[in-house]
Amino acid sequence: MSAILFAVGEMAAASATTLSAGSATSLGSIVSPKLQSKAFIVKCNTRNYLRNFSGLKAEAFVRCESESSFLGNESVAALRQSITPEARNEMQRSWNHVQSQASYKVAVLGASGGIGQPLALLIKMSPLVSSLHLYDIANVKGVAADLSHCNTPAQVFNFTGACELANSLKGVDVVVIPAGVPRKPGMTRDDLFNINANIVKGLVEAVADNCPDAFIHIISNPVNSTVPIAAEVLKQKGVYDPKKLFGVTTLDVVRANTFVAQKKNLRLIDVDVPVIGGHAGITILPLLSKTRPSTTFTTEEVQELTLRIQNTGTEVVEAKAGAGSATLSMAYAAARFIESSLRALDGDADVYECSYVQSDLTELPFFASRVKLGRNGVEALISSDLRGLTEYEQKALEALKPELKASIEKGITYAQKQTVTA
Repeated sequence: MSAILFAVGEMAAASATTLSAGSATSLGSIVSPKLQSKAFIVKCNTRNYLRNFSGLKAEAFVRCESESSFLGNESVAALRQSITPEARNEMQRSWNHVQSQASYKVAVLGASGGIGQPLALLIKMSPLVSSLHLYDIANVKGVAADLSHCNTPAQVFNFTGACELANSLKGVDVVVIPAGVPRKPGMTRDDLFNINANIVKGLVEAVADNCPDAFIHIISNPVNSTVPIAAEVLKQKGVYDPKKLFGVTTLDVVRANTFVAQKKNLRLIDVDVPVIGGHAGITILPLLSKTRPSTTFTTEEVQELTLRIQNTGTEVVEAKAGAGSATLSMAYAAARFIESSLRALDGDADVYECSYVQSDLTELPFFASRVKLGRNGVEALISSDLRGLTEYEQKALEALKPELKASIEKGITYAQKQTVTA
């Protein structure tokens, strides 16, 4: 267990924040306009009684000791209501006070883009991050200056252009790659391939040369192909560790949780839907039969929810009418996965996320599924989610395999061809 003391200065009433305490707590809250500079304590039990709050770890009990609660009365009340009696009794028996320290370095490659900027802000708010390295080919200096004013532990450093890429990666624990061009109306993820494939290849080569032991999080689309490209590059460099290469598919889970909670009138804090396969179109397969808490869906609801989860990216692209893609929700989802990775690195033994990784759960070399994260990356692939599928899910799983296989082969072929050319 741990108790972490935070000093909170004046903050704007409209600002939203995600607060993480140690390796256990992450809470969303709107700041009260009455909040002044005060200290408050969040006491966290990191043993056995943690619950999920939109996928981020929510503490089973929160105590705020100040005149103004940073969390707000409603947030605290919601968390307290979610505690089981067993958790209350356990935490009443003993408390152990430990001071959390930021100790991890994170690099964002593509930090001045539509995903990179909000993602950098969310990472800056993690108390586990001591150093935030922001890299891009242009316009990153201003982003770093802006973020550096936020009174959170992470120091912010900016790096611009290819000549500074290596320095941006020195000593880094986690690398996140949102770099690349976004989808525009009428574009598929395959339309992005030639541009983004080359960008990812170059960045991963730099990662291999400068921080080969880092966790690598690939956001750049098409993820179904860019992750295999990254794997081939790392193999060619002799530093490939399949446990440390991740395709970030968390946005599919975030969307599935949100849509299911809305459709079935459930508390979002309770909902968890595993999403398997890949990260594009029909390769995205939400396993609604595995929804927690256990929920019944009609055939029509299953079809409607599945199609919406698969196509919501296009929905956002069309709604923005050429002004961008799903940047904010993607940044949120990536921040969730990064926080999970940091907690795993920090020794949390109860970290599970869905991710697109090298896998033997199917005949495909890469596959998205729920994984257990640890200090060395993927500790286990959760195969139980693929057992006992409904007829609809089983047919959808078989239907997605040819498309996913083609995307994987396209990425591998591209990387190998580039090597021959070089």
